[in-house]
Amino acid sequence: MRWLPVLSLFALLCHAATAHAAGGPIDIEADRMLSQEKENSVLFSGKVVAKQDDVTIFADEMTVYYAPEGDNQKKPAGAQKNTPPQKGPGGGGAQKIQKLICTGKVKITRGEWTGLGQRMDYFAGERKVVLSGDAQTWQGQNMVAGKTIIYYLDEGRSIVEQDDSTRKRVKAVLHPDSKAP
Repeated sequence: MRWLPVLSLFALLCHAATAHAAGGPIDIEADRMLSQEKENSVLFSGKVVAKQDDVTIFADEMTVYYAPEGDNQKKPAGAQKNTPPQKGPGGGGAQKIQKLICTGKVKITRGEWTGLGQRMDYFAGERKVVLSGDAQTWQGQNMVAGKTIIYYLDEGRSIVEQDDSTRKRVKAVLHPDSKAP
């Protein structure tokens, strides 16, 4: 099963999608940012580029959904029961990412790993990544493609689905001599 490392590209998305992980900060650049407090979300639009360590995500739009405020805010040590949660710079606290959705010409890269699709959904609670809309992944010369690629991060399990409407089947091109990192 040498093609499985091709799909492990999605394990990297977890790294990019969770700012609270051990990795460095997530650096996001876009033409516009819209914070929506009531929806616990931030929408980045226009040539979005998100980087964390050696993972880069490109998309037309990226929406980051945070867990509700009470779920992840911590009070300073010794704080009283009614003391408000500690806020970070600019008044915002460190918040836990609940879901990440990228749409429009999505591209994910890390080294020689690349993934393409029209949409990427990351679900933090399920630790699941879904790349859809003519989804394709490469590692070196190895390639896997389908309508949708679903990767379960904790299980190391992936599902590649065909496009029933066009009868386009799942495709894999595997080079037995290629080296997996």
